[in-house]
Order: sequence, then C-alpha cells, then structure tokens
Amino acid sequence: MVNTRIHFMDFLKFFLSCTVIIHHAGQPYGGSNGFWYVRDSGVDSDLGIFFGINAAFNMSLYFFLSAYFIPLAYKHKGNIGFLKDRLKRIGIPLLFGFTVIIPLIMYFYYNEFRDYPNLSLYEYYKNIYLGFGEKPLNWAGPSWPDLNFGHLWFIEHLLIYSLIYLLLINFFKNIKLPKVSIVPKHKHIFIFVIIVSLITFLVRTSYSIDEWVGVLGFIQMEYAHFPQYLAFVVLGITAANSNWIQHIPKRIGNLWLFIGVLLIALDVIGVVPHSRGGWDSSSLIYAIYETFLCTGLSIGFIQLFQRKLNRKSKWIEMLAKNSFCVYIIHIPVLIGIQYILISVPVSGYIKFVLASLLGIVFSHLISYFIIRKLPVISLLFSGTNHRRSQTLVVKFNKKSIN
Repeated sequence: MVNTRIHFMDFLKFFLSCTVIIHHAGQPYGGSNGFWYVRDSGVDSDLGIFFGINAAFNMSLYFFLSAYFIPLAYKHKGNIGFLKDRLKRIGIPLLFGFTVIIPLIMYFYYNEFRDYPNLSLYEYYKNIYLGFGEKPLNWAGPSWPDLNFGHLWFIEHLLIYSLIYLLLINFFKNIKLPKVSIVPKHKHIFIFVIIVSLITFLVRTSYSIDEWVGVLGFIQMEYAHFPQYLAFVVLGITAANSNWIQHIPKRIGNLWLFIGVLLIALDVIGVVPHSRGGWDSSSLIYAIYETFLCTGLSIGFIQLFQRKLNRKSKWIEMLAKNSFCVYIIHIPVLIGIQYILISVPVSGYIKFVLASLLGIVFSHLISYFIIRKLPVISLLFSGTNHRRSQTLVVKFNKKSIN
C-alpha cells in the first residue's frame, strides 16, 4: 500500500499547536495588554515582543492549514456529507465549548478575580454569563454579559468559512472558471503582502489590535487581524486546488524565511515602531511589518518543514491528531497551572517557561489518554479527520494535475 500521508503537515500542526499554547501560557506574565482568566500580580516580566511576533503569524498559518483541507473534504463528501461533517466535527465541539467550557472558566474568573460576592454556578450562569440578571455596579468587563466564545473564536470562524465555501461552490457551480496552477513567485508574494498590508492599515484606523466585537451579535471578531486571516483562508483553498504547497522552490522559501527572521531581529533590538492602530505612519509601518513577517514565516516554515521534515513519525502523527482537541482544552489546563504558579516564588519568565512546558504536556496527555479514549467524550472533541483528509490530498491533486 502506497503511503500518501503528507507527513510534514503533522510536524507543522504540532508546531503551531505549541505556539498557541505558549502564547496563552504567557498571558499573566506581562505584555499582552488584554483580558486573561488568571492575574499574577507578583511578576515583573514583560513578554510584549514575544506576543507581537507570535500573534503576527501563528493564527494566520493555522487558518491556512485548516482551509487547505476544506476543498478536499468537500470533493470527497459532496454537499450533504460535507455539511454533516462540518456540523459534527466542528459544530458539536464548538457548541459544547460555548455552553460548558467557557462558562466554567469565566465562573472561575468571576469568583477568584472579580470584586463581587461569590455566586453559585447556577446563579452565575443564568445572571452573569447569560445576562438575565442586573449588570453589577462598576462592571469591569471585558463585556456584558460574560457570554462569549473565548479562544473558540477560531473554531467558530472555521465553521463559518466552511459553510461560506459550501454556499459559494454551489452558487458558482454552473460557471466554468479557468484552472490556474501557479507556484507563487517573489512578485506575487510581494503584491499580496502590499495589498493585505494596506487593507490591514485601513481597518486599523477604526479598530485597534485586541479590540473584539460581536459581528451580527454572535461572530467573535478581531477586525485588526481579519484581513490577514481571510487572506490566508483564501490562500489555503487555492493551495489545495493547485497543489503549490508542496512545490515551493527552495530559494523562495529560504529568502522569505530569512525575511521573517530578519524582521524578528529588528523587533527584538527595538527598531520596529509598535502600534495598535490609528491613522498615522507608525500604524502603517507596523501593518506592513506584521504582514511581511506573517507571510515570510508562513512561506518559510511551509517550505522548510516540507523539505526537512516530510518523513513518517508515529509520535508526531499522534500529537498532530491531538491538535484539535488540545486547542479546545488547553485554556482550562493552563488556567489550572497558572493559578498554582501564583504562589511559587520565582520570576515571571520562569513561570512562563513552566506554564508553557506543562501546558503542552498535560494538554496532550489529557487529550490522548482521557478524551480520545472515551467514545462519548471523544465525539465532543472529534475535530476534522486530518488523517483521512491528508490521504485525500494526494488523490485529489493527482486528478487536478492530470
């Protein structure tokens, strides 16, 4: 039997999963400037540069990989099968997280770190999370009511983009578009970066980084990064249809990886003017910087992993299969670790390292030995069957090429 699994994607998925866990592991230890569930006031560390660099590329690349499998799943399952698959594998975990996981961690935050009288879980859920009670005086937020998707916004977006793809593919099914197979060249990448940078800058004149809004009342959105996310979703779908993800020339991958690393170095030494948004030169420069960094690292990592790590590894394959479940459960795991570390008399940087390592280990252990081994629970965290999807990739691309 010919092995058609794209092994480097397993390595890349595991790597990205770790970047997400590490990003959230550092939240209590300075520099994030956003809401978090645990407050550790005894630290004097600052991880601002790390947060900026990591946020610039990791979720965009995550969207790229997730979108890459959308056309493959549709091609295999058809309209009804694709819809059922998305609702089962993404919709059920999203609903469970929204109604169970997020309320529990928000309840923890309410009782531990808000200056209000403690409530029972039922009282909190009804009055504060769902908002049926009166809004407390001097409400600190981050929003009212506490009802939100939390870190599950990514899964919510993935479900929405899948459904939009289904609608568009059926709406335009009678229109025969020419098949285009393009391996991106430097000029294509440069034009892409400039366009996305300018759109990002224009969006940030009205919406700053880490400003979240509820589009249509239920779509949790950070507009400041939305142009990048949407662009990489489109790129992922394009890559699936043209198969260029496995044919990025070494010279292009190396150059853009170098650009990404160089931009990181410039940020570390303090050359890059950080800006959360606005109509000024620093906001424009930072939007261009961030988009170049995101694109450089994404292309560079894809080409590097494809060239150096496209080999079978049972351990990495297992960890990659855990990634969807790990994404869902890693926040409560980290909250427990960070809460315990409050009383540990070490620096914030050491706590950051400990929380990162323990978060990665325990999230994967819980996913593999507890959740995935129990049939009823595993349904709630099933995620996309990337093992099957990756097998389909080669078959689908062979048909599109021949």
